[in-house]
Amino acid sequence: MATTGSRIAAIAAVLMALAACGGSATPTAQTDVGITSTEILLGNTNALSGAAAAYGTISNAENAYFTYVNNNGGINGRHITLKILDDVYNPANTVPLTKQLVEQDKIFAMFSGLGTQTQTSVRDYLNGQKVPQLFVATGATTWGADYSKNTYTLGWQPPYQGESRIYAKDITTNHTSAKIGVLYQNDDYGQDYLKGLTDGLGSSASTMIVDKETYDVTAATPAAQLSKLKAAGADTLFLFTTPGFTIKSLATVTALHWEPAIYLNSVSNPQVYMGIAKKAGAALKNVTSVGYIKDPTDPQWDADAGMKLYKQAIANCTNCNVNDGFNIYGVAVAYTMVDVLKQAGSNMTRANVLNIAANQLNETNPFLLPGVVVKTTSSDHFPIMQEQVITWNGTGWTLQGTLINERGTLK
Repeated sequence: MATTGSRIAAIAAVLMALAACGGSATPTAQTDVGITSTEILLGNTNALSGAAAAYGTISNAENAYFTYVNNNGGINGRHITLKILDDVYNPANTVPLTKQLVEQDKIFAMFSGLGTQTQTSVRDYLNGQKVPQLFVATGATTWGADYSKNTYTLGWQPPYQGESRIYAKDITTNHTSAKIGVLYQNDDYGQDYLKGLTDGLGSSASTMIVDKETYDVTAATPAAQLSKLKAAGADTLFLFTTPGFTIKSLATVTALHWEPAIYLNSVSNPQVYMGIAKKAGAALKNVTSVGYIKDPTDPQWDADAGMKLYKQAIANCTNCNVNDGFNIYGVAVAYTMVDVLKQAGSNMTRANVLNIAANQLNETNPFLLPGVVVKTTSSDHFPIMQEQVITWNGTGWTLQGTLINERGTLK
């Protein structure tokens, strides 16, 4: 039988062990891998080089906003570190680099990884590892449509199918005799846009679309495809392309002495790239697109508080062009990430952050067009579903009409 002294000693030992493990009555902060008392470590892959290198500035802009937040107190005392790796827009690179970020660098979450093919290639892995893949930098419809199968993955920007359905509505309302030619990237990215267009045109698609041509992301020129579209009699051209190929396409259209009405996807419409296309010889006549983010080149936003904040944040990036629409995109999505992390408070776990991201409502992102909300619910995982038609005026984009809400049209 134990003596009184030995029982007291045993109790004391237990109490000391509990104290060492934090066994107090006061609740303690909960954290996960990639979180320390001073840091939140996020991972990112993007095309910093190669054919799609125009996208690389997005990651730098995101980092600039995180630097701004860190310089102003961080997130509940923690600063955000974004580790950016160059996958050259190639899934063969994305997979090992993502594994490096997860298994070696021990990130808390992937944030704003860019590219439909690249991010699809690591979705199963990240969900299997239970690592959040948040606010993927691509409008692939699958991020929202297939959320129930991949609950660790969430997109951010408007889905490509929703965008091209807006174009289809404009065609069926205002240009019912259009003869449509489509140039699209030969992968899920381009096919997603094409599906939205054909679905939006409905029964008219088979007669209105006179030809469709594809290109590979590594192709040198779109001349052959555009010549075929012109020869098919198209008077309306849809460009579901990436920025570099868009610039080449716009210049080639002019070189072919072809003057179709042009619908340009939002991915390629930043004013800085329109300027490059103009210098390359593009006439840029009768061009339509959509927007949901404030254009830093539009003087109507010069006195806007959100634009002033953007310019203050982007100053933290020494090689970021303040007029590049991709940079304000990066700052806008980084704002959403910060908003979610702030809401997590002391419960900085992957499960809690995921729950907040999947059930959020932010009506005050200062970088989005007035009225655009970031919203997800248990049954709707498309964060942004509002866009506004814009037309090229020769030097910039002009907003037309009002916001168009596509929420509820995609499943």
